[in-house]
Amino acid sequence: MIQRKQTIFLFLSFVVLVICLCMPIGLLEPSGMGISSKMTNLWIVDGNGVKDFKVWPLFATLLITLPLHLFVIFDYKNRKRQIRFCSIAIFLVVAWHLAYLLISQFMLGDLKLHFEYGACLPFVSLILLILARNAIKSDEALVRAADRIR
Repeated sequence: MIQRKQTIFLFLSFVVLVICLCMPIGLLEPSGMGISSKMTNLWIVDGNGVKDFKVWPLFATLLITLPLHLFVIFDYKNRKRQIRFCSIAIFLVVAWHLAYLLISQFMLGDLKLHFEYGACLPFVSLILLILARNAIKSDEALVRAADRIR
């Protein structure tokens, strides 16, 4: 059934990740004099409009995660597979956080990163995915209990 509460959690997680994909996730400030740059999931845009694609793994991770969300939403007839793919989506969101941490620590060099609002949206998505996975597990346990009674 599509009208379950985990569908709402999964849909909200999808929307949050789409918003994160469109928003800046960091502000890069040089250590000396210079113009600050905006960091998005796909590129870094400096003050002159030049784009640098150092952060493409963040975009790729979200681009893989978004269709997976839709698959999990519409795979409501097979709860075991839904749980498995929901766990994969959780893993990919955690991988996004690890990639963001590694990029901010090692790849940016002497630039100082200031976090933007968009950087915390995948964490919100992670919480929603965990809630959805737990709700799917409880549905599966309920169905198994009903099968035992028959």
